[in-house]
Amino acid sequence: MTIKTYGTVSTEQQKQMSGLEFVQGLASGALPLNTIAQTLGYDVAEAESGRVVITLVPTGAHLNPAGTVHGGLTATLLDSCMGLAIRSTLERGISQTTLEFKISLVRPITADTGEVRAEGKVLNCGRRVGTAEGRVVDGKGRLLAHGTTTCLIFPF
Repeated sequence: MTIKTYGTVSTEQQKQMSGLEFVQGLASGALPLNTIAQTLGYDVAEAESGRVVITLVPTGAHLNPAGTVHGGLTATLLDSCMGLAIRSTLERGISQTTLEFKISLVRPITADTGEVRAEGKVLNCGRRVGTAEGRVVDGKGRLLAHGTTTCLIFPF
């Protein structure tokens, strides 16, 4: 088992890798995960071209005043898996950033839900804009949330 580290990857180092190499480095532990992953407790679990899976076990630290997981956590999982899915298709020296995303929260997530998986898949990626969809499911495969994103593609 690889121990995950947290931090940032320099722009210079990122420029030397394809998007797939970058995202696979996050998944394997060869590269540090971002610090929001540490704060929220999520992991990049799987990465292939056009598809990224992020996992998280919800805890009491993620709850809103109503006692369910805050929608912002679900939004972060979807934003991350969809954006990284797009990143996984990009060549060296090219990056992306989220322009907009939309999510729908279908079922409540609680501290008792167990591990959730957020899977992002690329729908289309051109020279300037990429789109992806994402789904968050529980251990039984039930849909908890879904969304779409539009990302700007640009050279570093």
